[in-house]
Amino acid sequence: MGIGWTEILLIALVVLLVFGAKRIPEIAKALGRASFEFKKARAEIQKETEDLIKETEKHAEAASKAETPPAAQNKSDESKDTTGNDGSANA
Repeated sequence: MGIGWTEILLIALVVLLVFGAKRIPEIAKALGRASFEFKKARAEIQKETEDLIKETEKHAEAASKAETPPAAQNKSDESKDTTGNDGSANA
């Protein structure tokens, strides 16, 4: 089921009777402007969202590089001793 041609014609006739022939182009123009503004706002919001995501990812990556866990540093320091050996007991 769907809207057939007779239903569309009936709706168009009612719109013509209610608004008049002079008002229909004005209404269509206003709807076109509103649709354009909606699409423009949607694109702007989408761009801002993508920019925020990229910025957040950049900050997170920089923070993860700046923060090296102390445990990882201690393990690398413990594996070397002052004599230049790697800490293994190879006598």
